[in-house]
Amino acid sequence: MSPVPPRAVRRRTATTSAVIAAALFMSLTACGGSDKESAGASGTASAAGAPEANLTVLAASSLTDVFKKAGAAYEKAHPGTKLTFSFAGSQELVSQVQQGAPADVLVTADTKSMDKVTSDTGTPAVIARNRLVIATAEGNPKKVDDLKDLADSKLKVVLAAPEVPAGKYSDKILDAQKITVKPVSLEPNVRAVLSKVELGEADAGLVYKTDAESAPDKVDAVTIPDAQNAIAEYPAATLKESKHAEAAAAFVAWLATPEAQRILLDAGFQQP
Repeated sequence: MSPVPPRAVRRRTATTSAVIAAALFMSLTACGGSDKESAGASGTASAAGAPEANLTVLAASSLTDVFKKAGAAYEKAHPGTKLTFSFAGSQELVSQVQQGAPADVLVTADTKSMDKVTSDTGTPAVIARNRLVIATAEGNPKKVDDLKDLADSKLKVVLAAPEVPAGKYSDKILDAQKITVKPVSLEPNVRAVLSKVELGEADAGLVYKTDAESAPDKVDAVTIPDAQNAIAEYPAATLKESKHAEAAAAFVAWLATPEAQRILLDAGFQQP
């Protein structure tokens, strides 16, 4: 594959106005009232107080592993609820929402993506944070030590596309260090970047810490100092077109609870 020309990198200042969803929906767990939902849900409350429903959750690809665990925990505690996850790059999820895809909850890997669909969502709440690392093949055979090594023309580097949150964060930190990288490919989501490194199609790539930790036997993670790094924020929100509004709100609220936060922390995420 022919090298991709260096990308123009722009600094962007992330802004967040998220509030903790648990405070918004305390009444749900307090009363356990019935949910006004159509077919697919009985309208009764589960044992834990959340209305029963089959929920579709659109989530950033970097949440793939942790949300599968979190989903299993939620379904166990709320036997009347079934969660179906659809994972993709945040920009793709936003496009799906804008096109009216049927779903109940949206969780993106940056606040800017969520800001594009404010008219389609409830108030978002940041439920986790993340940081970038340099993923290399197991054992780091190319001896990549820091960001400036990614500028080596002999190194095959792969990055997320600039439309993807991971790509934006990568651009931000490389620009701040005045490092020009010529990636061999630009990927549609961060998990695709990880896959390229896992398969040996790239020597290194910028991924989230949690992505590298999901494949400890296949990749090594080179730490990027905090002063050179970027913090990724994950806002979650209900979708206004959801047919299961109360059940969706209950799940978003649960993501801020100690149980959910423990699952996220165990996967390498940081608290919001």
